[in-house]
Amino acid sequence: MATKTDDNKLKFHEKVVAAVDLPGVPKGTPGKVTLVNGFRWIRYRVYFENGQDIGSLDRTQIATRKEWSDKA
Repeated sequence: MATKTDDNKLKFHEKVVAAVDLPGVPKGTPGKVTLVNGFRWIRYRVYFENGQDIGSLDRTQIATRKEWSDKA
């Protein structure tokens, strides 16, 4: 199972949730990280369960499922 690192970075295949409304993806839609990229600005590509595949997302736009459930 993928886990967060100490510096709040997500890992490949980590299960996430859209924390904000994204193009074609409503807030709260579950997904999975399919790419982690970058050095200074870490970006993520996420495949969402509604079929949308969005890249260049940062941590302000996605949350882990645990973070999402704790917030609710």
